[in-house]
Amino acid sequence: EDPSLERHFKGHRDAVTSVDFSCAKKQLASGSMDSCLMIWSMKPQMRAYRFMGHKDAVLCVQFSPSGHLVASGSRDKTVRLWIPSVKGESTVFKAHTATVRSVHFSSDGQSLVTASDDKTVKVWTVHRQKFLFSLSQHINWVRCARFSPDGRLIVSSSDDKTVKLWDKTSRECIHSFCEHGGFVNHVDFHPSGNCIAAGGTDSTVKLWDVRMNRLLQHYQGNAVVNSLSFHPSGNYLVTASSDSTLKILDLLEGRLLYTLHGHQ
Repeated sequence: EDPSLERHFKGHRDAVTSVDFSCAKKQLASGSMDSCLMIWSMKPQMRAYRFMGHKDAVLCVQFSPSGHLVASGSRDKTVRLWIPSVKGESTVFKAHTATVRSVHFSSDGQSLVTASDDKTVKVWTVHRQKFLFSLSQHINWVRCARFSPDGRLIVSSSDDKTVKLWDKTSRECIHSFCEHGGFVNHVDFHPSGNCIAAGGTDSTVKLWDVRMNRLLQHYQGNAVVNSLSFHPSGNYLVTASSDSTLKILDLLEGRLLYTLHGHQ
């Protein structure tokens, strides 16, 4: 056993595709190719709930800011909103016509943005649980979509090798970043809302200023970047790569700080 690992969670019957943590509820959510969503308690009694409802692989999961809901997106073309309790009740959102790869709540928990292989980004209301509108200028699969911290902007990344910035109110694309050499797997807003980070198959991580639309930082790796996440302070970025490593980037110094080995 690796002494630095706190705990192994075993329960999925196939590859785990996605995880999210709720600080509010001290729970972990995971999605899997086994079509199930699982909720794990981090408390000592360690209850785990298996939620069934999706008809195909679950590719993305996220807790709402309060932790009272979990959203999931699936290869069955649907999005589900779950109440993470014993009953595991869920509501189904149907509007995408292909695999849903990304789900993200706005910081006020009122809206949900989803991204799909149908080349669209869709926005939904959480309270009334209905579809609001589509953003459809990408010309290939959309891998990821995120709200800005203030909820006014949406960023999306696609296999058309672009990252697009959208105004939520006008529903228009206000800028396309086209300088990536490959598919863009993941994109997210800096906690300040002033810049975005994007990573993809060209093994790079790029930080863009969304006010001036210019490149701020560029990190060249040697493996596909699958996912990334900012530290809440905004000073660090963690990336997950196909070389089985995590990398922590120091954004103030503009350099690689650590490479974390552990996955096989």
